[in-house]
Amino acid sequence: MPVLFLGHGSPMNVIENNEFTKGWEDAAKNIPKPKAVLCVSAHWETWGTMVTGSGKPETIHDFGGFPEELYRVQYPAPGSRWLADKVLNILKKCETAVDNGRGLDHGCWSVMSRMYPKADIPVVQLSLDQSKSGMVHYDMAKELIELRDEGVLIIGSGNIVHNLYLVETRGDDFNAEYGFDWAIKAKELIKNLIIEDEYKKLADYGSLGNAAGLAIPTPEHYLPMLYTLALRRKGDILKFFNDKTVAGSLAMTSFILGQ
Repeated sequence: MPVLFLGHGSPMNVIENNEFTKGWEDAAKNIPKPKAVLCVSAHWETWGTMVTGSGKPETIHDFGGFPEELYRVQYPAPGSRWLADKVLNILKKCETAVDNGRGLDHGCWSVMSRMYPKADIPVVQLSLDQSKSGMVHYDMAKELIELRDEGVLIIGSGNIVHNLYLVETRGDDFNAEYGFDWAIKAKELIKNLIIEDEYKKLADYGSLGNAAGLAIPTPEHYLPMLYTLALRRKGDILKFFNDKTVAGSLAMTSFILGQ
C-alpha cells in the first residue's frame, strides 16, 4: 500500500464539494482498496501512545460553531481489533495501550467519509503522545512500515501550515486560495525538505526559522506528516496534491508516497 498525508482543513469539507474533497476522492480511486486504515490524526493527543480498540467507534463531533447539518453526519465504519493488536505488537520504541472507548475524531472521519463513503473499511486511530519530540515520533512511526505489506493504508491527517490564531477569511469561502507571505514561505520550505527527504530537519521543526514558527505554533497538525514520511521506501514516488494555502494561514497541501 502507499501512504498518505492529508491536509484536512475545515470540518465543512465533510458536507461541501470542492477541489480538496475531490483530491481526497481521487486519491482513494487511484490506490488499491485497503484491508484496513490506520489514521494518525491531529485531533487525538494523549500522554502515552494509544490505539482505538472499539469494534464500533463513534463519530466524534469535536468542533463548534458549525451548521447543524455537520453534526448530523455519522461515519459508522467498523474498528479492527486485529489491527489494534498488530500495532501493539509492532511498536517496540514505546509502550502502547488500547482505548476501547475512543471513537473517530473529525481529523480522521472527515477525510475517510469522502474517500470511502460506504464506511465499509475498518479504521483504527493511533494517538499523538504529547511528551514525544518530532524525532521520537518519526523513529516510532518507522516501526509501522510492515503494515504496508499487509494491505493497511496509513494516513497522517493534519496541516503542514496551521495557525488558527491568524486565520483571515475573505468573504464566506473558507477555502478561497489566499496565504500570508510567511505561510507560503513555510509551505514551500517544508515541501522542499520533503522532496529532499531531509527528515532530520523536518523532525526538528523548531529550528526551521521564523516562518515555520508561525506555521507550526503547536505541533499536533504537523506531526502526522512525520508519520507518513517515516514510512517512505526507496523507489516510492512522491506526488503532491491539494497544494494550496487558504484563509491566510492554513495549507491544504497533501501528498502520497507509493510505487
